[in-house]
Amino acid sequence: MTIGLLAASLAIASGAFVGLTLGLIGGGGSVLAVPLLVYLVGVPSPHLAIGTAAIAVAFNAAIGLAAHARLGTVKWPCAIVFSAAGITGALLGSMLGKALNGTYLLALFGVLMIAVGFLMLRSPSVVPLKDVRLTPQTAGHLLPRLLGVGSGVGLLSGFFGIGGGFLVVPGLVLATDMALHSAIGTSLFAVTAFGLTTAGSYAFSGLVDWQLAALVIVGGVAGILLGTKVNTKLAGQRRVLAGIFAAVVMTVGLYMIANGLPALLHRV
Repeated sequence: MTIGLLAASLAIASGAFVGLTLGLIGGGGSVLAVPLLVYLVGVPSPHLAIGTAAIAVAFNAAIGLAAHARLGTVKWPCAIVFSAAGITGALLGSMLGKALNGTYLLALFGVLMIAVGFLMLRSPSVVPLKDVRLTPQTAGHLLPRLLGVGSGVGLLSGFFGIGGGFLVVPGLVLATDMALHSAIGTSLFAVTAFGLTTAGSYAFSGLVDWQLAALVIVGGVAGILLGTKVNTKLAGQRRVLAGIFAAVVMTVGLYMIANGLPALLHRV
C-alpha cells in the first residue's frame, strides 16, 4: 500500500487515539485499531489491516509490560504458562482468520466490538486480593485452568488480530483468582506474545504493511504517554470515560455489521 501524506497523518492519529484510550482507561483501544485502519486510513484489505494492527498492539503492550514489571505486578510463571498455551491458540486463530472472507471477518469483528462495549459498561467486580503463585504445590490446581483458558483467549486473539486485553484480564482472574492489579500487569505479557504470534503469521503471508505499522506505533506511544498523564487528573471520571468509549466501540461495531450484512444475506 502506497502511503501518502494524508494516510500517514491518519495512521499516526489512529495510533494516538488507540494509545490515548489505553492510557486513560487501561484497555479497549486495540479493538479499534483494525476498523480505524480500514475505514479511516483506507487500508484496502481487512487481512492486511489485522496483520499491521497486531504489530502495533504487541509493541504498545510491551511498553506497558516494562512499566508493570518495574512495579512488580507481573506474575511471571502464570504469564508464561498462560501465554504458551495462548500462542498455540493464536496461531490456529490467525490461520482461520486468514482463510475467512474479509467481509465476513469484519462483520464478526463488529460483533466482538459490541461484546467488548458491554463488558466496558459493566461495573468492575470486587476481586479478593490473592497473592497467586504457580509452584509445584499449586500446579495441580492452576496449570489445567491456565492452559485451558489461555488456549481459548489466544484463539480469539489470533482470529481477530487483537491484543485481547479485555479477554486476557478476566481470563487470568477466572483461571487463578489473582488480584486485579496483578492480572492487568500479567496480561500485558500475554497480549505482547499473542500480538507477535498473530503478526508473525500474517507477515509470513505478506499481510503486514511495515511502514504503516511504524506510523501507528509512533502515534500509539505518544497517545499512551498523554493518556497516562491525563488519567491521573481524571481518575474520578474513569467510569464516565469508559462509558463514552464503550458507546463509540459499539457504534463502530454496528456499522461494521451493517456493512457486512448484505454480503452475508446474499451468501444465504
